[in-house]
Amino acid sequence: MKQFEAKTLEEAYELASADFSCSITSLNIKIIQQHSRGFLGFGRKNAIILASLKEDLKPSKDDKPYTKKKNFKKKIVIEDVATTIANANTNSTKDESKPKQDIKNSFDNDPRINEKEKIFDSFYNKDEKKPIYEKAIIKQDSNKIVEQVKQKVNELFSYSCYDIDEIEVKMYDEQTIFVGFTGVDSALLIGKEGYRYKALSYILFNWINTKYNLMLRLEVAQFLENQEEAINNYLEPVIEKIKETGSYKTKALDGILVHIALTRLRDQFPDKYVAVKTNIRGDKYILVNEYKKQ
Repeated sequence: MKQFEAKTLEEAYELASADFSCSITSLNIKIIQQHSRGFLGFGRKNAIILASLKEDLKPSKDDKPYTKKKNFKKKIVIEDVATTIANANTNSTKDESKPKQDIKNSFDNDPRINEKEKIFDSFYNKDEKKPIYEKAIIKQDSNKIVEQVKQKVNELFSYSCYDIDEIEVKMYDEQTIFVGFTGVDSALLIGKEGYRYKALSYILFNWINTKYNLMLRLEVAQFLENQEEAINNYLEPVIEKIKETGSYKTKALDGILVHIALTRLRDQFPDKYVAVKTNIRGDKYILVNEYKKQ
């Protein structure tokens, strides 16, 4: 038996089929390892199989090697095409001779179409008043939300290959929920330049914000705390510069740093225009300026 390895079982089957020059049904296949996508790029496994040709299908010395049958297109005769086109033109001429008014009347008299037109027209009737619906946000009990999020997040990471402690979940403030990761492998969830932290933050935020209408504060091995300390050290001279000149444009900031800096500057200058901007390269920065006077 030969061993084949690929990202998925389907690809491994195709490799075996191509190697033996036969269909998959003609092979004896034994699965050694199922493929696994892992979690956030970790724990990924390829599919491994052992394959051999079935005993009754093994070729003898006199047999020719297996080849796929080619599908030959039917030869097109120009005379047949010309005849088909001529017949089509004749039929279309006969159809044009029928009165079009009869066809139109048949549609006009159809009650189903008339009813649909009335419904369609009602959407564009300027005289009708359109009801206004307001989105109602029902706030759930914070303790129940914390318990639900804690249960789901811990259940999710119980299937991962990381050695982490029980995930901490609590209310950070009325509008924000805190999720904290600690443990031996917790720092691995940050990734190079924080790319895993950003991915995890994006997944959790979209779930929590959509279901509970809450913001997220994600802490992984004190990564957020260290980022806040670094950006605050950068903003100290920036704040002094803004007090002197009245305006400032920060350097390009990445990921969570943008949110941290934006919050700090808006708290420091509530009477100024503080907003996130994007340059032509796609980098984000914060612009602080005076409000334009009317």
